Amino acid sequence: MFAPKAKYVRQRMTLGDYLNYTGIIIFSIICLLPFLYVLSVSFTSPKEYMPMKLILWPEHFSLESYSFIINRNSFMRSMANSVFVTLVGTVCNLAVTFTGAYGISKKTMPGHKFIVPLVTFTLVFNAGIVPNFLLVRSMGMMNSFWALILPGLTNAWSLLIVRSFIEGISSELEEAAKMDGCTELGVFFKIILPLSKAAIATFTVLFMVNHWNAYFNAMIYMTSTDNWTLPLMIKSMIVDSSALGGAVSSTDEKTVPLETIKMAAIVLSIAPIVITYPFLQKYFEKGVTLGAVKG
Repeated sequence: MFAPKAKYVRQRMTLGDYLNYTGIIIFSIICLLPFLYVLSVSFTSPKEYMPMKLILWPEHFSLESYSFIINRNSFMRSMANSVFVTLVGTVCNLAVTFTGAYGISKKTMPGHKFIVPLVTFTLVFNAGIVPNFLLVRSMGMMNSFWALILPGLTNAWSLLIVRSFIEGISSELEEAAKMDGCTELGVFFKIILPLSKAAIATFTVLFMVNHWNAYFNAMIYMTSTDNWTLPLMIKSMIVDSSALGGAVSSTDEKTVPLETIKMAAIVLSIAPIVITYPFLQKYFEKGVTLGAVKG
């Protein structure tokens, strides 16, 4: 006989619940308003834009600001630079992080007792900006995209989280694979990686966001405007009106206000991450929590 289904009892909301939900809704609206303003101004017709006016919905949509930016070689070059750094950097980060974490997850690895404490030590202490700059300069990577990729191939936090994730995979699977003739590389590519999709997706998002938002290192290491990343270009656009690749002529300023150009540039800069994140969101929480269960 089947057991009767338990009836769902809806709990009554208390005054505290109403206050909490109201506060959350108000806080969410406050957080969304700046994004809505930026989006609305970017689509506002240049003829209707008024400085210092709160625009939450454009009366007439216009793509002139986006067209103006896309036709600027400097902005598109910066976006291409960011895409290159993000794609290559993310692949390199994933490769080094997962291979390194797989290595330190093996207690039989020579030097395991010394390597893991050294990795953990860097969570608290690091070299700092000056030694990193001297290292990059001595290796001849100034004004090179590799200066944004190679010095940060991985970090202690990522290694320890992925190591914990890999240690949670059943060791019987690895033993069975080795009995079938698999080498360590075979176990890594045929067992570990297929079972680590959640962790791979999680750290793909983390590394992508980190490289896409690369600003401080780009400001230090990039001496040529041709190698600027998108965040550095956006910052210069906000501070300097000539950062779009030369001084904007008075005719262009009348046609497309500088403020709408800045807002359109901001929207274009965050669009790739906003579009990519939903496809990996379902793996994000699972990957982080599974890796954080074991210390």
